[in-house]
Amino acid sequence: MSGETAAPIVGQDHQPAAGIGAPIPRHDGRAKVTGEAKYAGEEMPPGTLHAVVAASSIARGRLTGLDTRSALAMPGVVTVLTHREMPQLGPATVLPFGQTQLPMQSPEIHYEGEPLALVLAETLEAAVEGAARLRPTYEPTQSVSFEDGREVVPRSGSEGNAAFAIMDIDVQKGEVDAAFENAAAVIDQIYRTPCRHHNTMEPSATLAEWRGDTLEVHDATQWTYGVRYGLSAVFGIPPEKVHVRCPYTGGGFGAKGTVWSHQFLAALGARISGRPVKLALTRAACFTGCGYQPMMRSHVRLAADRDGTLRAVVHETANLTSQADDYVEFGNAGARGLYATPALLARTRIVKADVSTPTAMRAPHEGPGMFALEGAMDELAVALDVDPLDLRLRNYAESDPLDGKPFSSKKLREAYIEAARRFGWSGRPRTPRAMRDGHKLLGWGMASAIMGTNRIAANARVRFAVDGAVTVEAGCQEIGNGAATVLPQVAAEVLGIPIERITLRRGDTGLPETGGTFGSSTTMCVGSAVADAAEKLKARIAALTAANGANGASGTEAAIPPERWGAILAERGVAEVVADGAFAPVGSPWDLNGGQSGYAMLSWGAVFVEMEVDEALGLARMRRCVAGYSVGRVVNPRTARSQVIGGIVWGYGRAMLEESVIDRRYGRFLSKNLSGVMLPVNADVPRDIDVFFVDEHDPHASKIGARGVGEVGEVGVAAAIANALYHATGRRIRRLPVHAEDLLA
Repeated sequence: MSGETAAPIVGQDHQPAAGIGAPIPRHDGRAKVTGEAKYAGEEMPPGTLHAVVAASSIARGRLTGLDTRSALAMPGVVTVLTHREMPQLGPATVLPFGQTQLPMQSPEIHYEGEPLALVLAETLEAAVEGAARLRPTYEPTQSVSFEDGREVVPRSGSEGNAAFAIMDIDVQKGEVDAAFENAAAVIDQIYRTPCRHHNTMEPSATLAEWRGDTLEVHDATQWTYGVRYGLSAVFGIPPEKVHVRCPYTGGGFGAKGTVWSHQFLAALGARISGRPVKLALTRAACFTGCGYQPMMRSHVRLAADRDGTLRAVVHETANLTSQADDYVEFGNAGARGLYATPALLARTRIVKADVSTPTAMRAPHEGPGMFALEGAMDELAVALDVDPLDLRLRNYAESDPLDGKPFSSKKLREAYIEAARRFGWSGRPRTPRAMRDGHKLLGWGMASAIMGTNRIAANARVRFAVDGAVTVEAGCQEIGNGAATVLPQVAAEVLGIPIERITLRRGDTGLPETGGTFGSSTTMCVGSAVADAAEKLKARIAALTAANGANGASGTEAAIPPERWGAILAERGVAEVVADGAFAPVGSPWDLNGGQSGYAMLSWGAVFVEMEVDEALGLARMRRCVAGYSVGRVVNPRTARSQVIGGIVWGYGRAMLEESVIDRRYGRFLSKNLSGVMLPVNADVPRDIDVFFVDEHDPHASKIGARGVGEVGEVGVAAAIANALYHATGRRIRRLPVHAEDLLA
């Protein structure tokens, strides 16, 4: 590392006024903290009925009875819908659906928490009591758990619900077995991560109302257009007959990224009752009603020469999924793209059990998988007595490890070097248990971060009014990701207009279609569509200027400053100029990691942490963290930094606290409420979190030079923490979360 120079850091030289690169505050912040922001669960048109789902308490079997008479006798209960009253719904194919197992289509029960009946009532209290009076009876069958199930190959290609298979199930390059022969060092270990839940601040909620043959929906979602397509398919109506609104989403993290049963049950209740129906999930219902991150088993094998040069990387994973759907968590995604190696094998399997279908959760795939790979890399560094950072730099990939494609842009090396300098990594002793603060042990650990680049086709519209006001329109969501701020910034940059004059309309299928607000894609993709629309708007105003011949202008938009555009429109008698823009990666609706382009596209990071351990109490705390990222052009350093710090806290939760335990006897999550879920709080999080972005512009990933930021901050944190705990205690953590017994002397 000696002689290396640090790369320029975003924001260290200048601060743009309000366009791309300006660290301006969130536009939606005041509305959210004052209560002005209105969420789906707050919608209540006149005549709204409340809906409550009665759910199965067994994991597998058959429903034999429901006491609907008692439920209907409850004052205020209007109707009870069971599988007998339920029409046969249209097919639920993977994407936009989170699972294909539609509820209440038969008396068969497939997982604990599956909807058995829907109670509609005049008040929420009546609906809750009505559902309690149903008292279902069952003919149970022994359920299968993750521990009881066997690994199978996920379906792919044309084998059914293969949309979960977002990349090749298995990939290999080189002679893997031969690489392990006579290797100087071999690591061969199993790492485990548990089920975890999204636990969004706003539970999922849907308000549905039929107006003639049009379905109007207010929904807590990350993808208004996905809800439109899902409800259209279920009810067999044209998509344009479904209007979905969601201006604010109170957190999603993947749980609201697809369509789940509560959304079409609310719409079905509204159709049958002829009245608006609101179905808001309880916290417990969210545990089985809208997905979770599945438990995973990772088998990592590494082979290296004496100097640390990798000879082979093998990462085999198996994750929990339902009996109906082959949900695949590609835990080996990071291994496919991170290190240079002549031999590489990534193998992916699933274990089917009697559970609801898992779903994507912030930093799916790389999040749980990198705990294993980066833990194994730390073990390799110890085995070879090599500095963990030096080991990673020695195996730095200058091109894609699998196919040799050049990276669209990669400044991970610069992130490593600058983060190490800020952290003081060069002062780290190699020997575990060598650092103390009083009676507490101290440990330093580091890990790499890598995240896929999801490029999704998007559309946007920009309007310029005669009074000088600018409106940006896009159907995407604001889920806490900063879209309400950064999309106007993109328009301000292109148009040269103060951001105070720009407003954003969003979260409505009446606006230009975008992909879902997930996969760290919105700024990159919708931002590119906004930039395209803004450029076209400038061209149209230039054409008006040229036709007007104002002030003898040459006809270029540069000749007339934006401050004069309104006057030009007024002189031409034009009230508004409108332009539509689009972003389509290589002409496709979706492209992962540049797979359809000539470049490999990924986001990168380097995470360094200091942990303290009290062996007498079995307690550990993070004292400080330094993390640097290579994510392309940063549109707003302030919101990006907030996203990454949130990701680091999220990663701390993965490492130290979060675990949704399933009771193997009953196939049930043991604690389906926040009282039994440990989440990071202020006392867990150090004030000293130093985050920076390497100055970068990716000309290939997007029109605005950006890649994804929202999820990469979570990746690598758990591994860095576990590696720091090893350095502090000499004990290796291969199972998350860390338990007190892992730390006790």
